[in-house]
Amino acid sequence: MAKLTLYIKPTCTTCRKALSKLDECEIEYETVDLFETELSPNLLRDLCRKLGVGPRDILRSKDPAYEENDLGSGRHSDAQILALMVKHPGLIQRPIVVQGKKAVLARPVEKLDDLIG
Repeated sequence: MAKLTLYIKPTCTTCRKALSKLDECEIEYETVDLFETELSPNLLRDLCRKLGVGPRDILRSKDPAYEENDLGSGRHSDAQILALMVKHPGLIQRPIVVQGKKAVLARPVEKLDDLIG
């Protein structure tokens, strides 16, 4: 099995649940802290491609930057949304779990089963 990479916020309850599940299953993984590591628009675009969704589909509407940037209006292009996600990583739904060319948004944590079986 290819190593998993999790894009997380360490204080996020769902992220901690995902990490705990992987630890229980003794599955090797690495983490990328969304708030410590600046992701490029190209990497975010690639994550969306692996998830099979557009950038708007992984927007986190509970983040203050969502309302501050009027992201609910639908008037932003994908490139604009990606740029805002780089600037405000709290806008990214998490955890995103990647294994090779596949990825899942592990909300709820049971979606991890799509990757780890």
